[in-house]
Amino acid sequence: MFSSYAKCVSTHYILISYFLLTRFFPCISSSQGCNPFAQTGRSKLQNKRASLNQQIIKQMRMRAGAENLLKATSNNKVKEMVLLELSYVNANLQLLMGQLEGLNSSVEVYQNTQETANIPLIALGLKETKEVDFSTPFKDFILDHYSEDGNSFEDEIADLMDLRQACRTPSRNEAGVELFAKYYSHLPLMESRFFSPNRQTGIFFTWYDSFTGVPVCQQNLSLEKASILFNMAALYSQIGTRSNRQTIVGLEEAISSFQKAAGILNHLKETFTHTPSYDMSPAMLSMLIRMMLAQAQECLFEKTALPGIRNQFYSLMKMAQEAAKVSETYDQVHQSMIQTPIKDNVPLFWSTMSQVKTNHYRSMAHYFVASALLDHQLGPSDDEDQQEKTLSQVYDRLPEGRSPLDILKNKEERERIGKAHIRRAILGHEEALRIYGLCHHLNKLEVLEDILKASHQRSLNKYSESDSEEEFTDYTEAPDIISKTEHKAEMEVPATTKVKVTDFFQRLGPLSVFSAKQRWTAPRTIRLCPEDRDLGFTLKGESPVQVVSLDPLCPAAADGLKEGDYIVAVGDTDCKWSSVSEVMRLLKDVDEEGIDIQVVSMMENQTNSDSCFPLNSATFCGNLPKTYSMICLAYDDDDKNPKSRKVTKKSSFLSWGLKNKLKSASTLSLPTADHSGALPWNKPCPTFPSSSSYNNDSSLY
Repeated sequence: MFSSYAKCVSTHYILISYFLLTRFFPCISSSQGCNPFAQTGRSKLQNKRASLNQQIIKQMRMRAGAENLLKATSNNKVKEMVLLELSYVNANLQLLMGQLEGLNSSVEVYQNTQETANIPLIALGLKETKEVDFSTPFKDFILDHYSEDGNSFEDEIADLMDLRQACRTPSRNEAGVELFAKYYSHLPLMESRFFSPNRQTGIFFTWYDSFTGVPVCQQNLSLEKASILFNMAALYSQIGTRSNRQTIVGLEEAISSFQKAAGILNHLKETFTHTPSYDMSPAMLSMLIRMMLAQAQECLFEKTALPGIRNQFYSLMKMAQEAAKVSETYDQVHQSMIQTPIKDNVPLFWSTMSQVKTNHYRSMAHYFVASALLDHQLGPSDDEDQQEKTLSQVYDRLPEGRSPLDILKNKEERERIGKAHIRRAILGHEEALRIYGLCHHLNKLEVLEDILKASHQRSLNKYSESDSEEEFTDYTEAPDIISKTEHKAEMEVPATTKVKVTDFFQRLGPLSVFSAKQRWTAPRTIRLCPEDRDLGFTLKGESPVQVVSLDPLCPAAADGLKEGDYIVAVGDTDCKWSSVSEVMRLLKDVDEEGIDIQVVSMMENQTNSDSCFPLNSATFCGNLPKTYSMICLAYDDDDKNPKSRKVTKKSSFLSWGLKNKLKSASTLSLPTADHSGALPWNKPCPTFPSSSSYNNDSSLY
């Protein structure tokens, strides 16, 4: 009785300890991904995505059956019932697609948890995939193709399956990226070993479209490689959004992450040109690349503004052009999002957010130019030529009859143009707020609303400072501002895209010889009996060594040795990786009794006409899939023979998932939002005007 009580207490404490570890330490370091039981906001989001994907595929199976019945029946009553059922199924599909769009719009879980002062950024969600069992197909292939016991490779197969499983729950840091890179580097090795161009393995790789939830299934590794690259880029985007953008280090991390995400997406676009999943189509990838670079450009702007913007003519003009550059990049993103068919698949939240930022940063540019013209006059000690040059580079055109020098020297003209810019800033902020109110997903981002309102109020305050009733008839239109930046966001392909790995199946022999493309005879045993210390042949080549110059009358030839055979074993020693000198060392002391060697011969490859599954098995048209993978819809993990499942000897890899001082009157800063009324301990004073202190004479931004 006491023993049973002790066991219960022990089990109780173990469960409590495990709960505490997974609840409060979800990112405990490990080399194999996050703990799938850790309930972080990001993991909950991915779990919802996986659940929605399963519901979508269930509805698609129902629709496929209904469509087939509709084609097969001629009974009008049955047709009416099927059409009614189809309407319900299509309605359910639309609802599920809407829920998936909502998940893609949930950007708040990807932001830095301590961040209250920056406009939120968009991160890509990870593509979901189904589990793949390599065990039985690989064992059968090893036995049939390499003539070796597949059961002896159970540990290697288990390691590969554990690595793939860990990639489904990567940690949101460089270790997670390295995990993807490690598996991605193993894929070409696995492809060379087991994926013959003339034979199907029976292994199906199923991945779900990250925007529509539609499953795509293939038997080759192209989809697997492309999806891993997509997830690597998505993970970089999540690292970027998680960075602390209130520090220079955090901004540099965000800039680098978004540039790397763009570089990987571009590599994916150029390398895998016929991927059937729509989220990896060339048009969609081009849009995603633009979005990543736009967010990197936004972070570059924030990095320039973080130390404070000097309230000087040249500094303000420079920041105006930097803000115009951010606005221009987001306008390009928005234009690509509203093109058909991208607009049918991209979340409305993304398109609206890019439109809001386009107007917001354009208004900021006009505000900076207005501040430069209204707050600073051309004095005797100022460089007149330099200011004229600076102003002329800001505009691509000027109001008719005006020159940069006229604006700088004439106080009334200077104020008139300055007020025109501040009016454009006010109108732009009002447009950003209007667009913000149209998207219900954006309404959840209170920090964005606070920043937009603070920017709008600041522009109103600036206009009221210089407004006079006598000028109500002034309708001067402010010219457009030329975008310019000193640091342009560029695509960057990280070095970790590919890493050096050790082939799990190197025991099969050198990959250059023992690959799925080559066909071999089963190993043959040859008895070597030297005559006068002569074996009757010579050896050449790297590992494995090859028999050449064979004497047709020697005992080895009589026993079946052929010229061109490869020696794979001498006695009990495996020689697949042995050099000529190492094999000769094993053979030089052979006595008169001789020694057994094992050899294999290369066979002619024959086309296998038994392949019954297409490699590409999914097509898309418009918003919903009109045709879809029947293989994927019929294939389910639950339907597989339980005997084919491998019980891994090893335990699975569960892992880790578990400023400013008050600015002087000579500096400006960007608007922010702070709901708590107090910033973190390392920021005792707000850098930017909050919604409760719009009119702050110590800073313009």
